[in-house]
Amino acid sequence: MITKNPDITTTFSGVDFSKYTSKVSEFVNEFSKRANRKGQFLNWVNLPQEQIKRVDELYELASKLKAQTGVKKLSVMGIGGSKHTVEHMLSINGLNVKGDVVEFYSDVDSASLERFLYKLDNNILESAFMIASKSGSTFETKDGFLRVMAMLEEAYKAKGLSDQQAKEATNKHFIAVTDANAEKSELRRTSNENNWLGDLYIHDDVGGRFSAFDDHALFALAWAGMKKEDMVEMLASAQEMSTLSLSTDFDSNDALKEGIFWADAKLNGIEASVHQYMGAIFENTVYWHAQMQNESVKDTLKQVAKVPDAMHHSAEAHFNPANKLVFALTVPVDNGVCKENAEAYIGALTKSYEVTGATFVEKIATKGMGLTPKAAGAMTMLRAYATVYQEIVEKIMTNTQFPEVLDSVLQPHVEFYKKNLKGGVVVPGRISK
Repeated sequence: MITKNPDITTTFSGVDFSKYTSKVSEFVNEFSKRANRKGQFLNWVNLPQEQIKRVDELYELASKLKAQTGVKKLSVMGIGGSKHTVEHMLSINGLNVKGDVVEFYSDVDSASLERFLYKLDNNILESAFMIASKSGSTFETKDGFLRVMAMLEEAYKAKGLSDQQAKEATNKHFIAVTDANAEKSELRRTSNENNWLGDLYIHDDVGGRFSAFDDHALFALAWAGMKKEDMVEMLASAQEMSTLSLSTDFDSNDALKEGIFWADAKLNGIEASVHQYMGAIFENTVYWHAQMQNESVKDTLKQVAKVPDAMHHSAEAHFNPANKLVFALTVPVDNGVCKENAEAYIGALTKSYEVTGATFVEKIATKGMGLTPKAAGAMTMLRAYATVYQEIVEKIMTNTQFPEVLDSVLQPHVEFYKKNLKGGVVVPGRISK
């Protein structure tokens, strides 16, 4: 008997699943036959169970990086999945709430750089730096990293160190998360040449938006103080959700149900959709989920937002009868002093949504300022599966031929803008005169 994760309960309304149940095996088999196959970019399916084996190593590396410089803050330098997955994982686990343990820099303009340095009290020596980039040549990340490296060297020389000593001291502040192969990754070559600490990896066939259980996120959680046993529990729960999500037992497969929910709307001509997350726990989840939506579903008509903030200014569009929408609401289970009002508020939103269209409400267990480790792992894995299932369901129901690699795991169109950054137009680390 398959047991669902008790820390997540999902209630669907207004969608007729009976139209899809005869094809459940077909949906699941299409996913299963691709999972963990080289070149299919679905290597995240079993990544949590592999990462459990490395938990001790990741915590040891975090301790060593802190010991090398004595700093307490980690600055994450990366964009897209190298940033949003980390923000999401910290927030849902109730860590770095004050922003005083982990900082982020992913910009290219002077004002943003100045704000970043201000958050470090204008003392670049007070932070370690995790540089995250699969290729190691991502312009936005490389630009920031080279600026920080130059600042560190100058700061150490100002303290009386020689050029060589300053370089050696600077290199103790860095750790790279990139491809393991130095031939593929410029950043790995930089790490090796400069004797940076340890080896953190972005695993092969794990796209950035699907990398919430890869090294950059887990290392940041370890740095921020997540208990080791909680990390193991979170990863085990994520792997259990992976098993459930590849099950042909439809009642237990909420990831497939969510994929069907979004696909059903499209198949019925409803282009726009809304997924609301309630509360500060999910503030950064919104950015990660929006990335997942844009890069995987390749759809600009879905709103992903945090409530209550978004409710009042979105209500005119959401509840305008002229607009046909489907809704999802992800909410934390409230165990505190706001419980009665929070539950009543959720009930009111649910009633409103059910009147206007199909909806599902996803209730997720909490602990302190975040989710339970089990809930954090399960919800994160569920979101990845549901995204891919949406494509699979749409293609099977419309008898559309599948590509060699699923569209939802690739992002070919990003090259449109990247090609315009090449040819010396942008120069990483360039100092304007």
